[in-house]
Amino acid sequence: MHVERLAIPDVVVLTPRIFRDARGFFSETWNRRALGEAGIEADFVQDNHSLSRDKGVVRGLHFQTPPHAQDKLVRVIRGRVLDVAVDIRRGSPTFGRHVAVELSAENWRQLWVPRGFAHGFCTLEPDTEVLYKVTDYYAPECDEGLLWNDPALGIDWPVGEGEAILSEKDRSHPRLAELPEVFQFAAVQ
Repeated sequence: MHVERLAIPDVVVLTPRIFRDARGFFSETWNRRALGEAGIEADFVQDNHSLSRDKGVVRGLHFQTPPHAQDKLVRVIRGRVLDVAVDIRRGSPTFGRHVAVELSAENWRQLWVPRGFAHGFCTLEPDTEVLYKVTDYYAPECDEGLLWNDPALGIDWPVGEGEAILSEKDRSHPRLAELPEVFQFAAVQ
């Protein structure tokens, strides 16, 4: 598995090896030992699968608060997305900054999004399917979000406000300046 640290090093791109032949392909998309060697410890408890029928669907920016905060391992099995993770850990040197990565069925990349980050994506093709593993169960009382197009975030989304296809819930999330202090940054000694 190829491991790529991003501008915010806690967010990691993982690219599994893929073996192709005349029959198709085989890939080990998740391996606890390989993630551990990359410094990622995860005990996944739930898999989520979304289908976005149209290009320009924005889902996010989502996160769960403690005690049900989630780490996520995100991959695309059909289509393409611009996948975004925003650091919402107060006291972090990268607080309010984001990383954005294209994930696709073609490039086979996965994004590790640790707790303390708001996560979302925009579909770049119709009929895009996203799978992601999470380390805690869905807890509606802890389900929160950050406004996808808050100018303070500076995310270069591939769609404008008038083109984006969003849920009403995602249109009404607070801006970064309005978020309560839910996550605190803890520097590794």
